[in-house]
Amino acid sequence: MHRSAPRLSRILACAAVPVMLVAVGCSSDSGSDGKKNAGSSSSGTASAKPSEPTVEAAKFTDLPDPCASIAKKTIEDLVPEAKKKGGTAGGSSDLSVRSSCSWNGLDDQGVKGSQYRWLDVGYTRFDSDQSLGSGAERATADYTKQIAKTKAAEGAKKVAAEPAAGIGEEATLVTYGLSKTDEDFAYATVVARTGNVVVTLTYNGAGYAGAKTPSSGDIVKGAQKAAKEAVAAVEKTAGAEDAPPAKGDAEDTKAEDAKKDAKKDSDDAKGDS
Repeated sequence: MHRSAPRLSRILACAAVPVMLVAVGCSSDSGSDGKKNAGSSSSGTASAKPSEPTVEAAKFTDLPDPCASIAKKTIEDLVPEAKKKGGTAGGSSDLSVRSSCSWNGLDDQGVKGSQYRWLDVGYTRFDSDQSLGSGAERATADYTKQIAKTKAAEGAKKVAAEPAAGIGEEATLVTYGLSKTDEDFAYATVVARTGNVVVTLTYNGAGYAGAKTPSSGDIVKGAQKAAKEAVAAVEKTAGAEDAPPAKGDAEDTKAEDAKKDAKKDSDDAKGDS
């Protein structure tokens, strides 16, 4: 009986050894998994996509008053006897994005009949948008659409289109004839783009009571003159805040500065005495 006790102790000690080895093995596997997880996390961070470049900012942030965009003298020449000298503004939910104005009048020439004239100017401004593109790109697309729309005018005859030089960054002149109210009308439309703004100006005329239809050349000349003024109004509106002072204002400013300097010198002299 006394000899069996040491033998039992040795058996229990040997049985405990595998348990320790298993524990050590588990600890090692856990460390390996930790390294794998850390590597996976690092890989995920490295694969992040760079941010997209921003589009170019729009050049113009506002539109001019369309009814004041064309000089009064020009209106008098192109639309004699206009019903409303100041024009009739078109409806718009946001005048900084879309606006228009029109004039019309019938000039009674007695036994020679009457001459009818109609002038319309419209503005559309496009903002830059990350998903849609820059304002200039969007305006260019609309410029193309407006030309196609004008050329497809219902009932238009002898439609012709050509570039119009010296009006905005790009411009197209579309001319055609149209019969309505039993009279023949001569039409000229100038579609122009400056920056992110599209300007569409239409001028037309007809002779009533036996009067002759105005020549296409006269209508084109009038449309181009008015279109140049309409485009210039956009550029003037955008640059008004940055414009230098007028010559008279500059001289007044210099005179005022001179008075201030003289007063300061006088005050300094009194202080020294």
